[in-house]
Amino acid sequence: MTEASTCIYHFLVLSWYIFLNYYISQSGGDLQKSKIFQNGGQWKYLTLLNLLLQAIFYGVACLDNVLKRVTRKKDIKFISAFRDLLFTTLGFPVSTFVFLSFWALYLYDRELVYSKVLDNVFPKWLNHAVHTCIWPLSLIELFLRPHNYPSKKKGLSLLAVSALAYIGRVLWIYSETGTWVYPVFAKLSPVGLAAFFSLSYLLIASIYLLGEKLNHWKWGDMVQMRRQKQK
Repeated sequence: MTEASTCIYHFLVLSWYIFLNYYISQSGGDLQKSKIFQNGGQWKYLTLLNLLLQAIFYGVACLDNVLKRVTRKKDIKFISAFRDLLFTTLGFPVSTFVFLSFWALYLYDRELVYSKVLDNVFPKWLNHAVHTCIWPLSLIELFLRPHNYPSKKKGLSLLAVSALAYIGRVLWIYSETGTWVYPVFAKLSPVGLAAFFSLSYLLIASIYLLGEKLNHWKWGDMVQMRRQKQK
């Protein structure tokens, strides 16, 4: 794909994520929807945090595209590095994790993660937009251009800090309100909850490593050349 096509693609995906974030933010005016967002607001849900994350990433990607065309440089060092770090450590792992974990729980027992009542509140297309489409879009980005991955220690550490921050927020909301963000948490004992969070991190860490492998498989030589030029 040419630079111009990549720029247009990033702009279209950015517009899509901006639309989704705006659409959902307007849901607070409805009584039923506002109840769903009580006790922590919409940002208590990893699904919606991921939408914001993806919008930020594609915004940075668009900025990188525009600056390259304006300055006629192959790389805008800081912006390109931040874009890659954002995608490799959070963008791809989180979107894939949301996709896999949501549909696994949904198919096992949807009441654990997305009650039937929500079908009367949110249209079906929105459910697929925030839980299904996120993964192929991230996969396309992975194969669209090479991304410089940080060292495994740095990448997994940043991922762990982000995971602990979200888990901490989930536990804080429960301590303050007495309600869990997702119904599945209410079904687990403290030991079961610890095991669930630990397995979730192992899954998202595995996704991170898979993304690194796929990136190397597709762009190995090109990534190596870019790293040597940056040294």
